Amino acid sequence: MHQNRNSSKRRVQILAVWSILIALGVMGLKFLAWRMTGSVALYSDALESIVNLITAGAALWAIRVSHKPADSDHPFGHHKAEYFSAVLEGVLIVVAALLIMAQVWETIQAPQAMEQPWEGMAINGFAALINCIWATVLIRSGRRARSPALVADGQHIMTDVVTSAGVIIGLVAAVFTGWHVLDPLLALIVAVNILYQGWKVMGESLNGLMDRSVDIEDQMRIRDIISVNSRGALEVHDLKTRIAGRATFIEFHMVVDSDMPVGEAHVICDRIEDALKADNPSVRVTIHVEPDDEAKLPKGSVAVPFA
Repeated sequence: MHQNRNSSKRRVQILAVWSILIALGVMGLKFLAWRMTGSVALYSDALESIVNLITAGAALWAIRVSHKPADSDHPFGHHKAEYFSAVLEGVLIVVAALLIMAQVWETIQAPQAMEQPWEGMAINGFAALINCIWATVLIRSGRRARSPALVADGQHIMTDVVTSAGVIIGLVAAVFTGWHVLDPLLALIVAVNILYQGWKVMGESLNGLMDRSVDIEDQMRIRDIISVNSRGALEVHDLKTRIAGRATFIEFHMVVDSDMPVGEAHVICDRIEDALKADNPSVRVTIHVEPDDEAKLPKGSVAVPFA
């Protein structure tokens, strides 16, 4: 199990490093497209690529910090570090949208025709394709590894893909119709979408910092695992869960017969903890064992019910 955790850690860090390299390449392509066309929309798209590069670096830092083992100053680990990176990404997404709006305001007053529009759009489209593939990889891998920083980075890059698609559509329409004002107008629409995505990323990260509980489906699965593996106990109550980065913290009270030896109660606790970790290796389980006079349900209840 320890080897699997180390393997997952290496994969997450490798993905974070590749995010920086890919962000550099995509940024170069988008600035090249802007230089060729002079399009404000492509310039705005290129500006967002700088944010991608910064957030990729922030994600790598957060992932490295979050994988540090617990110490005397952080006895519960460093898992929440990834949420700070995700919040930063949300803030930078909003900043990118505001920069786009500023450029739109300048250009919409004096729209101009583009130079080499088709060549520039082809280069920008290729950069968007790279981003789309990489964003999908990051989101899937981040969810599998329970890494909020990777997921947020992937979601941020996917908003960049939406931006690029909107920009290209606007530029194609501007070239065919001669309505050059379509360029900044569509960029404005995309900027509003980016603002929404940034708010969404920050909201999800702040939920994590506020010790949000697991989803109802996961909560029911946890209850089922505890019930199946609580043979010998009388009752389970006060189940609480919280998510911190990759880690899920689970705690509850388990009622046993007052005459049960400590060793037997410990065996039950180990059985439950092993089952929960088999379902999710990143769980941290705390079980408070109580005598039967602490039970909340009437005597005679069976099947280790939850109170």
